[in-house]
Amino acid sequence: MTSSTITDPPPGAAGTDFARLSARVAAAGLMRRRPGYYVARFLLVGLFAAATATAFVLVGDSPWQLAVAAAAAVLYGQIALLAHDVAHRQVFRTRRPSAVAGRILGNLGIGMSYGWWMDKHTRHHANPNHEGLDPDVEAGALAWTGEQAQASRGVNRFLNRHQAVLFFPLLTLAGIDLRRASLQGLLGAKGARVRRRGLELALLAVHAVGYLAALLAVLPPGLALAFFAVHQGLFGVYLGSIFAPNHKGMEMPTESMDFLRKQVLTSRNVAGGRFTDGLVHVAMGGLNHQIEHHLFPSMPTPNLRRSRQLVREYCAEIGVPYHETGLVRSWAESLAQLREASAPLRT
Repeated sequence: MTSSTITDPPPGAAGTDFARLSARVAAAGLMRRRPGYYVARFLLVGLFAAATATAFVLVGDSPWQLAVAAAAAVLYGQIALLAHDVAHRQVFRTRRPSAVAGRILGNLGIGMSYGWWMDKHTRHHANPNHEGLDPDVEAGALAWTGEQAQASRGVNRFLNRHQAVLFFPLLTLAGIDLRRASLQGLLGAKGARVRRRGLELALLAVHAVGYLAALLAVLPPGLALAFFAVHQGLFGVYLGSIFAPNHKGMEMPTESMDFLRKQVLTSRNVAGGRFTDGLVHVAMGGLNHQIEHHLFPSMPTPNLRRSRQLVREYCAEIGVPYHETGLVRSWAESLAQLREASAPLRT
């Protein structure tokens, strides 16, 4: 499965609500590439990486390394967001440069398989929040419906019962769990379709060896372990904070919908106030405009905010609910779904 699956418009969309919206978006120039933006963003992330690595070496054996670890967690999150944009062909038009950049950012940069994530994310975009089709709502440590919670067993049943309270602690393991799943995917688990498995495995090995070697070369064992825990734990929380508020607590369709409604009704935009919108946008890599992103996955990140008013007005015109709320409220709605899904286990 290739990234074209993520970016292509749905087949047979001519004359649909989505086609009419798409024509307006294209006429406004919102699908045009933004090379200057991405050059600047890559440079800024590169400078951030260089500064973090320099601080890691210069701080040395000091408790201040835990602050460096926190900065490194943000760095990893920003690298992941760049890999996300590359996967959606927002940066490069064609598959080959996208795959090269994606493997450098994903496999080598943060130790997660780019090809595996592409396969998983493509399925998510095709059927967001659709149980049995969207891998992001599979049952496991978290249950998204009462039926999933009731079917859980063993440790997962305990976690599901208390999942609303345990959600943020569980996020500290999200980064490690994604790497585990990506490694399993490369080794053939669950039928993941990944190109160049050998190359991806080699890049993951280089990342793991380099990361652990750097920790042990600069830090004593105890501090190295503390750095690892803070870095990986906060990275998981950051990833969860980027992706969870955008869909959790939204509609989980059980029937077929047209493309526009399937994307809009399952997505939530996260808005900031007058002074915080820019900060939220940067922190979430533009994915706070999730409705626009799901409608137009290959739209460059800076254009998502510009397209918001157009999309919102069109949804009002055709009577499709468009849900946008603040960051705190988005988390409240997400946690409410977790509490509701786990209710059968608490009665």
